[in-house]
Amino acid sequence: MNDIGVRDSADVREVDVVVIGAGQAGLSSAYHLGRAGFEPERDFVVLDHSPRPGGAWQFRWPSLTYGKVHGMHALPGLELTGADPARPSSEVIAAYFASYEETFDLRVRRPVDVRAVREGDGGRLLVETSDGTWSTRALINATGTWDRPFWPRYPGQETFLGRQLHTATYPGPEAFRGQRVIVVGGGASGTQHLMEIAPYAAATTWVTRRPPVYNEGPFDENLGRAAVALVDERVRAGLPPQSVVSVTGLPLNDAIRQARADGVLDRLPMFDRITPSGVEWDDGRRVDADVILWATGFRPAIEHLAPLKLRGPGGGIQAEDTRVVADPRIHLVGYGPSASTIGANRAGRAAVRDIKRLLAEAPVAV
Repeated sequence: MNDIGVRDSADVREVDVVVIGAGQAGLSSAYHLGRAGFEPERDFVVLDHSPRPGGAWQFRWPSLTYGKVHGMHALPGLELTGADPARPSSEVIAAYFASYEETFDLRVRRPVDVRAVREGDGGRLLVETSDGTWSTRALINATGTWDRPFWPRYPGQETFLGRQLHTATYPGPEAFRGQRVIVVGGGASGTQHLMEIAPYAAATTWVTRRPPVYNEGPFDENLGRAAVALVDERVRAGLPPQSVVSVTGLPLNDAIRQARADGVLDRLPMFDRITPSGVEWDDGRRVDADVILWATGFRPAIEHLAPLKLRGPGGGIQAEDTRVVADPRIHLVGYGPSASTIGANRAGRAAVRDIKRLLAEAPVAV
């Protein structure tokens, strides 16, 4: 580790590790760096572009209360206890993350936008940000997906006279009172939006590319491992990752069963075009709408890594566990198989263990 701490040289500050992102993956990584003997602001820095603690959770819609959150796993070293299930998850988890940062003195720098990561001198990486440039021996990228909502393109989309929005800016069900709403997307967000909106809307229509797959059994440890293995296989092959949720199917719980019985989850195949007043299919079917809500997921927010040319011919970044195959200085935590909250915790620990070994083997450039 760097015995002289952060060094300033021509406005470039030097550390051993830069962590980009302070959501679940970034905070887990920072915690394990501290446990491994790295000191914040001396050996590593955590850069986060959000205005306050909470990662992507701080931007979730108010109606997503903590009691509705599935699979939120505590960060390492500090349990989340006593949370009011009726309180918005954005408030509960943001407060928990803030307490976590303070408890472990992680000294997250925010708001800091990371603009690019480039090759530097002496085997180091240069991290160019809105708060200057950092020179680092290793990088943990924990930027998640929330900042890259995926908007599919369909013919006529620009002609629609109603409102189009994405899950990333979903305001809650009350905003759709008395409106005809088309929800696009077969994942968990799409079904949640539909079930929330239906009591308020004049009409809802559900459209997906593929028929939904329902998982009737419990989501147990074996199913979770199998799902992660499928995503891991893609990442190891250099293919764009799928979310862990996308390969598990939708849980067939009581709320889903009731929504299916009520006709809320009657699914239509993907439309062929968008018109000023709604959508149309080639078979002559049409649905008029006031709103199209795209619950079509997110893509990894990794554009700042583009100067390093890490993407392979398969379209993704090939990684083994969290380590980028093309550049072992870089770890992707919260990417692909580690995108779940418990996966991010484990991945943070594994990345730090690997980085510690890498830095011990590589001499410090002078």
